[in-house]
Amino acid sequence: MSDTVIKVEHLSKQYRLGEVGTGALSHDLNRWWHLIRGKEDPYLNIGDINDRTRKGSSDYIWALRNINFEVKQGEVVGVIGKNGAGKSTLLKILSKTTGPTTGSVKIKGRISSLLEVGTGFHPELSGRDNIFLNGAILGMKKSEIQRKFDEIVDFSGVERYIDTPVKRYSSGMYVRLAFAVAAHLEPDILIIDEVLAVGDVEFQKKCLGKMKDVSTKDGRTVLFVSHNLTAIKNICSTSIFMQQGTIERNGNTEEVLKYYLSHNTTTKSKQCFESPAIAPGNEFVRIRRVEAVSPELKKGESFTVHTPINIEIEFWNYTEGREINISLHFDTMNYECVFNVGTTPQLLKKGVYKAVCQIPGDFLNDGLFSIRIMFVADKSIPLYVFNDAINVEVHEDRTESDWHGKWPGFVRPLLKFPLISLS
Repeated sequence: MSDTVIKVEHLSKQYRLGEVGTGALSHDLNRWWHLIRGKEDPYLNIGDINDRTRKGSSDYIWALRNINFEVKQGEVVGVIGKNGAGKSTLLKILSKTTGPTTGSVKIKGRISSLLEVGTGFHPELSGRDNIFLNGAILGMKKSEIQRKFDEIVDFSGVERYIDTPVKRYSSGMYVRLAFAVAAHLEPDILIIDEVLAVGDVEFQKKCLGKMKDVSTKDGRTVLFVSHNLTAIKNICSTSIFMQQGTIERNGNTEEVLKYYLSHNTTTKSKQCFESPAIAPGNEFVRIRRVEAVSPELKKGESFTVHTPINIEIEFWNYTEGREINISLHFDTMNYECVFNVGTTPQLLKKGVYKAVCQIPGDFLNDGLFSIRIMFVADKSIPLYVFNDAINVEVHEDRTESDWHGKWPGFVRPLLKFPLISLS
């Protein structure tokens, strides 16, 4: 028997912007007429790639286009790529949350998925009831779930609240229990999206360790979507790099990561979106503009280690009367956080807002950095994370010294460090 547990062939997924179905009776009739005559769907020949940075020529977009890959039993496969690359759409199709437009997916074994906060649990049921509900959905007997129950609760760390309806859980508590259930109820295939970013650092480490154990000790398969390249490198044997709905590179994790980083070093110090319809975001917030500027530079001049840099963020806010704050993460290209800073939480009305993070000169080392932006409500509820919003490239200033090496570290602040003679 083949050890292939997932086989994806010529998989594509098409959406019509702002509509359910084709959005027009004439289009539906046209599709039906082609179907009964055994003809190809006429709308499969149109549609733009999923590029949210520009306005398309069609209302149809391809979230996925001609995806092909196989996953072997016991593999931990990382899925990487920028926002909008099609990663979550792929996982939803594999989880049978949505169906493909064309192509086929063959899966051997039962799947447990953790795709986003708020799915998989019934909000009115307690944590205890939801554990048994999820086990039943996976086809497990009550005795099997009871055997795993204590282990699940202990791993999640929410024992005190296990008989409380999950609608009263914080997002962190929810993810803790959801991951514990997904990982311990013995699925053949475990699918995890970036949702683990909601948890605290300690719990993230526990989850990564558990995913590794599930693969190496139990021989089960894991698909893991993450922007944390260090985590991908540590636990994934193979990886898939997706870009604009297609697979750009598939294979050994180290080789895929090198390719990904080498193809994501073009400095884009500005991103502007014409309207909310094409802007990254969701029903809570959408990004209007993110730009790195400096009051000291003329047009065309580059940032140096001495240049003060302002990160300007404009966004549409759709949440009325909630406390909103923005957390800005300044990362290396390996997604190691250089620093994190947040705005003061403010009660916002619906409208357009701007925030500016001021980074002083003589603070950053030379190198290429990535800006990650998180919108948070009520101090703890994540609304939206915009990874790879822009890149900032800082150059060495060679005019001031004969030093031509590379200074270690991510920052090099200008500090007082006098040399005092004691003789």
